[in-house]
Amino acid sequence: MRIGIDLGGTKIELLVLDPSGREALRRRVPTPHGDYAATLAAVQTLVAAAERELGARATVGVGIPGALSLVSGKVKNANSTCLIGMPLGNDLEAALGREVRLANDANCFALSEATDGAGKGAEVVFGVILGTGVGGGIVVHGKVLTGQNAIAGEWGHNPLPLPVGQDLPLPECYCGRRGCIETYLSGPGLARDAGQGIAPAEIAARAAAGDAECEAALARYEERLARALAGVINILDPDAIVLGGGLSNLSRLYASVPQLWRRHVFSDHVSTRLLRNAHGDSSGVRGAAWLWGR
Repeated sequence: MRIGIDLGGTKIELLVLDPSGREALRRRVPTPHGDYAATLAAVQTLVAAAERELGARATVGVGIPGALSLVSGKVKNANSTCLIGMPLGNDLEAALGREVRLANDANCFALSEATDGAGKGAEVVFGVILGTGVGGGIVVHGKVLTGQNAIAGEWGHNPLPLPVGQDLPLPECYCGRRGCIETYLSGPGLARDAGQGIAPAEIAARAAAGDAECEAALARYEERLARALAGVINILDPDAIVLGGGLSNLSRLYASVPQLWRRHVFSDHVSTRLLRNAHGDSSGVRGAAWLWGR
């Protein structure tokens, strides 16, 4: 049995996969706000309760909104700030009495979709999160690519390629830089660009109903996404790019973006597939379970 845990900013979700990869159990609790010790205790309680209910001991994989520093072994780049600088891996292993595998939540998403999701069977998968933030993960031959600095796939904090007049002035990013892909392609970025203070789903609905401003905002979004993903294709050349996060529900992206990225990809033909995720919000927690492989 494999336990996957998605350690999010608002909820901690546990999922158990049986040996065939089918869901056996799912539980979730609110994340203790800003309390590291209480977060550890919540994970320990979830795992203990799940194993009691199943009558079996399981492997444990955890997806986190950040990464473990390869220098210190402590959490870095986490939007759950109480985790930053903490030896989360060591503390979880001590609390649970076993080896625990940790990975960035976007890496878990990519692994889930590459293992038994939309990218199943592909040799190289780039998983993209388009939500409150913009993240990414790379899976090659079924294995997560972490990288020498534990930042492989973090395309959201590259600058948007080839900014033009409608992309200026370069917006500020929370990371301290300007013009990051995340500032344009996140949900808040799209809402800001539309200028109407409404959610992406409403922007899409209004565009479909003939709202010219919302249609223009979506067209800009598609063109920016195409530019950004073309850079990924030029470097990684993946078999498939799988979209996740709330903005992955914009159906028009899957037809328009591959048409638009052609002019930016250094090839006479682009066979990379742009795919909607198969497991939705469950991809992250499923990928955490799959950190232990088949």
